[in-house]
Amino acid sequence: MKYYPEGTNKALGKKFETTLQVKETMKSGDIVEGRVLLCDNNHNLHIDLGACRGVIPYREGAFGIQEGTLRDIALISKVNKSVCFRIIGFHKEENGERIAVLSRRIVQIECIKNFINLLKEGDIIDAAVTHLDAFGAFIDIGCGINSLIPIDMLSVSRISAPSQRLSEGQLIKTVLRKREPQKMTFSLKELLGTWEENAALFARGDTVLGIVRSVESYGIFIELTPNLAGLAEYTEDVFEGQTVSVYIKSIIPEKMKIKLAIVETFDENCSVPELKYFETGGHISKWQYSPEGAVKKIETVFD
Repeated sequence: MKYYPEGTNKALGKKFETTLQVKETMKSGDIVEGRVLLCDNNHNLHIDLGACRGVIPYREGAFGIQEGTLRDIALISKVNKSVCFRIIGFHKEENGERIAVLSRRIVQIECIKNFINLLKEGDIIDAAVTHLDAFGAFIDIGCGINSLIPIDMLSVSRISAPSQRLSEGQLIKTVLRKREPQKMTFSLKELLGTWEENAALFARGDTVLGIVRSVESYGIFIELTPNLAGLAEYTEDVFEGQTVSVYIKSIIPEKMKIKLAIVETFDENCSVPELKYFETGGHISKWQYSPEGAVKKIETVFD
C-alpha cells in the first residue's frame, strides 16, 4: 500500500451515498480522506461523510496525542483541511443520530510502521509543504506525518526565507538527508542538479532573467536557478528579491563561478521559481555538486 501526504490523492476523498457504503468501507479497512468541518471544544474533529456525520475522537486525532508528544494545535489547525482516517465503528447520539467513529491515529501508526520506518538516507519520496517557518519548510511525508527541510537544504543558492523557494500546499520531491532515533531531516537541493547540469542551461553571451539574492559591498549575488548563482558588480538601487536581467560575461567551471553584468532592473519582486528536478529516482547514494577538477569539492554522501 502506498501512503500519500494528506490531500494529495483525490481518489481517497469520498462522499458516501448510503450508510451501507460506510459500513462496507469499514469492513474493507480502506483508507479514506475527508475535509474537517469542525474541531469542537473537546478537540474532536467532525467530517461530513455524505450519508452521515463522521467524528475523529480527540485521542484518535493523530499519533502523538495519546503519547503526549503532540500539542492540541495539531488538531485545531486541521479545520478546512483534508485528513486521512479509517472507519472503526458507529455511535448513536442521544438525539438518535448515528455517527461514524473514525481514526486518523491508526492510519498514521500503520504509515510509520510500513513506510516511514523503512526509509533510508538517500531515499527520494513525494511530500507536501504544510507550513513555512523562518528556519525551514515543514512537509507531510505521508498521512499527515510531518518532518522538516532546513532552509539551508532547500537549494544551493542562498535564500533569506523558505517562501522564496516553496509555497504552502506545494507538492515536491525530497530526499532523506539524515535519520536519527527521534528525528528525520530531509533535503531538496540534491535533487535540483549539479553545478555543471545547471550551468549547461546557459552560455556565455546570453542575457537572461535572474533574482537578486544578496547585495554585498563587493558585488551582487544573482540566482539563475535554485542551484546556480552568479556574481555581478555592485550597483546602487538594487535590492534583495528583485528581478533583473543579466548578461553572462563568463562561465568558469573550475572555480564554479559565473560572472554577470546587470542589464536592467525591474521594480517588482520575483515570483517563486519553478523547481526543475534532475534526480527523480527512488534512491541516490552520492551527490557531487562541484565539477571534477574544481578547486572546491562539494558533495553529499548518503550511503
